[in-house]
Amino acid sequence: MRKKLFIGGEWVEASHVQDLYSPFDGQKIAEIPLATIQEVDAAIDTAKKNKKVMKKMPAHERADILDNVARLIAQNREECARIIATEAAKPIQTARGEVARTIMTYKFASEEARRLPTEVVNMDAAPGGENRTSYTRREPTGIVAAITPFNFPMNLVAHKLGPAIASGNPVVLKPASQTPLSAYFIADIFDKAGLPKGALNVVTGKGSTIGDALVTDERIGVITFTGSPEVGIGIRNKAGLKKVTLELGSNSAVIIDKDVDIDGMVERLVQGAFAFQGQVCISVQRIYVHESKKRELLKKMKETLKKWVIGDPLDDATQLSALISESEKNRVLSWIQEAVDQGARIVTGGEEEGMIIKPTVLENVDSSMKVSCGEVFGPVVIVDTFDDWQQAIDLVNDSDYGLQAGVYTNNMKHAFTASEELEVGGVMINDFPTFRVDHMPYGGVKQSGTGREGIKYAIEEMTEIKLVCFNHN
Repeated sequence: MRKKLFIGGEWVEASHVQDLYSPFDGQKIAEIPLATIQEVDAAIDTAKKNKKVMKKMPAHERADILDNVARLIAQNREECARIIATEAAKPIQTARGEVARTIMTYKFASEEARRLPTEVVNMDAAPGGENRTSYTRREPTGIVAAITPFNFPMNLVAHKLGPAIASGNPVVLKPASQTPLSAYFIADIFDKAGLPKGALNVVTGKGSTIGDALVTDERIGVITFTGSPEVGIGIRNKAGLKKVTLELGSNSAVIIDKDVDIDGMVERLVQGAFAFQGQVCISVQRIYVHESKKRELLKKMKETLKKWVIGDPLDDATQLSALISESEKNRVLSWIQEAVDQGARIVTGGEEEGMIIKPTVLENVDSSMKVSCGEVFGPVVIVDTFDDWQQAIDLVNDSDYGLQAGVYTNNMKHAFTASEELEVGGVMINDFPTFRVDHMPYGGVKQSGTGREGIKYAIEEMTEIKLVCFNHN
């Protein structure tokens, strides 16, 4: 299956292509176009021609288009799930969950399109403001360059396309090289949903070519990126005065107090650590459990993991499958081995099986080891202990990242202390840090990024406030 670029509402044959292979079994899936600088320029140019079209489009029309997108995805939900499972090796049941979330994300975008805020400013609150009527309105910033990762190839695309279209911005989308098929499917959906031709363009290929072209082009008004801190920092340095939203990495932690029931959370912790092979920005990577509960927690995690089904992502029973690439598998294995060499102990897992790493739980991990202080982005979780609540908070904060954290406690004082002192973008009380619903504000601090996603909040990042003031004097 040979794919084409989507530029100006047309499928355009690319100058160059490369083969795309399944992460699970190495079988060829498709031939993917590699966009050149000239083809990226054409995509930006056609988006620019649509700036006025999108800005002048009534809110109800933008909302209807997004409603249509949600409806068309719902009608094709199984095909969407199989695309995700095939190109990303995401277990099909997990992929179906992503499709359901994608539908909801576009529904939220449709709703937000209908209620872009206008605020009246009371001018006579200041001397000299008498007899004036003022209000603010939000206007689209311009072309949005959306650069998305492989791990949620439909829903994280939706978190960029949804608010961009809702607020009247045209888009140039650069999806991850391993998961372009989802993006092309969504482009076709938007076309069928009635989006003006050229308002959405999809270009695939090398990040060094496409990403740099998008980031440095003066016609681009907004950059929204999800990926690694290294790339995100590079984007920020090159972007100039463009608006930039960065959703970067994390080594998310959860604190388990001495007064909670381990049975009630162990399944959720395991799911949070190992769903989609741990390749989730807010995967549970660090568990800090009160020392009186550690042995019980490790025993029950190990028992739970024995039941996990590992294998083909297209098998309905599969819970864990292949990592996204050979290089990522080897990196994760090397981090595990490095930790063991430095004194960590493998409680369970650590073995490889083809492209799969079995779910790995480590103890006796020092905070300086990569599996603790870095972002593993693989099926690995560490378990450490504390005896004092402040110590637990300090352990979580001893990180370059700060996306989300989880806290399990029945002590209200501990809960409020954690909510105030944890250096993260979101604190989940009595839940794991992997919790996310698609309308909540989502983003981090420190090297976890800047700005917020969640449709309402992303729209704020993609629009400018204009003040209008009438003088009655």
